[in-house]
Amino acid sequence: MNPSPSLTRRQLVACGAAAGAGAFLSLSAHGQGKTKINMQLGWIAGGNQIGEVVAKRLGYYDTEGIDFSIQPGGPSIDGVAIVASGRYEVGQVSSSPSNMLAVSQDLPIQVFATGLQQHPYTFFSLKKNPIRTPKDMVGKKIGIQSTGMVLLRALLAKNKIDEKSMTIIPIGSDMTPLLTGQVDTVTGWLTNTTALKPLGAERVDMRLWDTGVRLYALPYYATTEMIRTKPELLQRFLRATARGWAYANKNRDAAVELLIKEYPNLNGPDERLAVDALMAFAYNDLTGKNGWGTMDKGVWQEQIDQYAALGQFTKRTPKVDEVMTMDVLNATREYRLRNS
Repeated sequence: MNPSPSLTRRQLVACGAAAGAGAFLSLSAHGQGKTKINMQLGWIAGGNQIGEVVAKRLGYYDTEGIDFSIQPGGPSIDGVAIVASGRYEVGQVSSSPSNMLAVSQDLPIQVFATGLQQHPYTFFSLKKNPIRTPKDMVGKKIGIQSTGMVLLRALLAKNKIDEKSMTIIPIGSDMTPLLTGQVDTVTGWLTNTTALKPLGAERVDMRLWDTGVRLYALPYYATTEMIRTKPELLQRFLRATARGWAYANKNRDAAVELLIKEYPNLNGPDERLAVDALMAFAYNDLTGKNGWGTMDKGVWQEQIDQYAALGQFTKRTPKVDEVMTMDVLNATREYRLRNS
């Protein structure tokens, strides 16, 4: 979930070697009347990109003069470094701490919108041995991935609970350890309905957000130079993307059909369930006031303070205005409200 602590200027040079090719593609697209935007992911593309897929397939990016492509990520792909190098125009990570940690290492990126208003990261348990509040974790066996340890520690610090009061057991993404009694809770995203199927009606959820650790999911970012020099292009991108998400929210069956056409390896019925869970995090009272993609600067500052208190920033603690900007959101607010 978090970027490698070894993100450095050296990586930017390595990634920048391919930037010329990206620039050529952008120029070619521009010559055809469109400007190229590649969105680099931190994972393999799927249901989380339903808004972008809809916007692409229904021509919303075309309307904004954008030739749009999604670039998949994966374990061996450092998406943040790729975008920071200027090779691709826009990036998206799974969780906001990745952006904070990258900026703390002086990578020149800045978040300009967020896909989900609340992070779906959740601790799952069973009704026969439920964990409904952080205090219920005391004396229990906590199954968690290595990338989730900082989230667990943030939760414990926020709720003044000693880590030694529980047994922490490293696990993968499988729910089996919970079902077999090896652990009392496992972690994952509430939107991953396929993985959650085995837990059935016995599932008990404790969302990280509800424990006081408020993180964003699916933030969009670009280089500080692009935000400064090409704000109109990012505004056009955000207008088309917001329109795609709005269509997907209102036309979920049709949106899933478009998603499956784009990624035939996905399971239609599972994705249809997942989109309901996803939209519950993408739209809330705040988006009702400011449109899809909006952010709260106070939530970002809270995240930075929590991570600083946990000693996660090894080089320096970033300032909130370095990590995020409201400029692109503010410039597109009225459009996003009309098309939400």
